Formats: sequence, structure tokens, C-alpha cells
Amino acid sequence: MNWIISKKNLSESIAKLEIRATEIARVCKPGHHVIVKIFPDSENLPMVISGVDRHKETIILYVHKIGALPRLLAGLNVGDEIFSVEGPCGEAVPIIKAGTVVLAAGGIGISPLLPIAEAMKKAGNRVITILGARSGEYLILEKQIGQVSDELIIMTDDGSAGRKGLVVEGILDVLRREKINQVITIGPARMIKNSTLITRRFNIPQISILYSSQVGTDGLNGIYRVSICDCSKYICVDGMDFNAYYPDFDTMIEKMKGRLVDDYSGNQVYQEAMIYI
Repeated sequence: MNWIISKKNLSESIAKLEIRATEIARVCKPGHHVIVKIFPDSENLPMVISGVDRHKETIILYVHKIGALPRLLAGLNVGDEIFSVEGPCGEAVPIIKAGTVVLAAGGIGISPLLPIAEAMKKAGNRVITILGARSGEYLILEKQIGQVSDELIIMTDDGSAGRKGLVVEGILDVLRREKINQVITIGPARMIKNSTLITRRFNIPQISILYSSQVGTDGLNGIYRVSICDCSKYICVDGMDFNAYYPDFDTMIEKMKGRLVDDYSGNQVYQEAMIYI
């Protein structure tokens, strides 16, 4: 039985849910996701696990109210039961002691970054984290992520928090000033693609976590298939993390065009931004 034991609205667009999920909480690792079915007849909703409490046997999900299903899930309250939460699904992010690592997330990619930052720090790495958002009001978890980072850099499009600019600009600045052993990026496909143009120049290994393209759950939907070195891989089954130098980002971005949904304010946004986390 899965039910909501705590809920907090972080903003107009984001809700934090703590859900009882005994078996999942016991075995999940950073990068895993779950399949949420709100009601017996509702569609599957893939969501990234952004935190776990093994003692309480609960998992944390950050719900961005973009699309009907996320809005429905965010509308549930403490004590409400969720029909099913299945997982953990996919492959966990490889956690190794690399040295100095840069973790970069844009927009809705921030929440799944927290357990990865915690694990990379625990593994003995020096962690530099770069978070980006449209404006300060869309930033989340900066305090928690900052606590497990040796350095936290904030980038916003409008300069309302941290520095004005894009996540990739922050990555470039760090790579110019010191030796980095690994980069991990989470966010929109365009952001990840642009970051690879930078890390290639510096010959630095980069892992891309393609949450923003994850909506399918069983590898049957071709929209969520990505070409890796001319071989087809399914984001939901084979990933979501891949060597950032190998995905065909251009084809992935082209597939996403035209897939519009309503966001929480009634505006239309590309489904690339409709990652369920």
C-alpha cells in the first residue's frame, strides 16, 4: 500500500511528496525512477526518486505541475492512497571516486541531482554544483544541495539569483579555472548537448542523464528511444544515464518538437520540459 505521509507546496508550480514505498525505499539508488499509477484506470507516470528515508521506508518525489497527471498527483493530500508505485526502474547512476566533479542541472533537473550529489560527496569526491533556472523563484533545493557540495554556483536567466547566465556558461568558467575529472549533467536535451561541446574541448568525461526525455516506461514507445553510436537504446530501460558524447541529441530534440502540453499556469510548453520528477 502506497500513501502520502507528508506534502509541501514549494511554489505555485512544485509540490514535494513523501510516499510510503517500503520495498522501493530499501533498495533504490541515485538515478532510479518509479512508475506511479494514481488510480487503477489512470496512465503510468514515470517519476524520478529525489530522496529516500530507509528508516521510515519512504521516498521523496518532487512533482512539477506540468500536464494533467502531475497536476492530479500534486493535488492529493496527506493520507491519500496512490493505487501503485512500481520500481525502482532503470539503471542507477554510477557513483565512483573520480576526484573533482562538476554536477550541473537546469530547471526541473535539479531535484534528481540531490541524491547524486550526496552519493558523489560520500564517495570522497570534491563536488562543484551548478544550478540553473529561469529566475530565482524557480530554484529549489539550493540549500540542501549546497550542504553536500564544496561549491555551489547559481545561474539564472534574468539574474534574479546568483549570476545572470546559463548553466553551460557556469560549466565553462569552472573548466577554465581548474582541473575537473568528471561532469554529470541533468536537464533539457539542448543544455546537455551544448555542455558536451565544452567538455569535449577539455577532454573531460561527461555523463548525460536524460530525464527530460523520459516518459515511456517499457521501451515500447519509439519517441523515447535514443540513438547511441548508431544503436537504439531505450531511455526508460537502458538509462537514463549515458556517456554524453554518444547520444544523437539532434534527432532527440527533433522528435520532441510539437509535443505541447499545458503547464501549471495554462501556458503551452514543449514536452521536453515535462519531465516527471
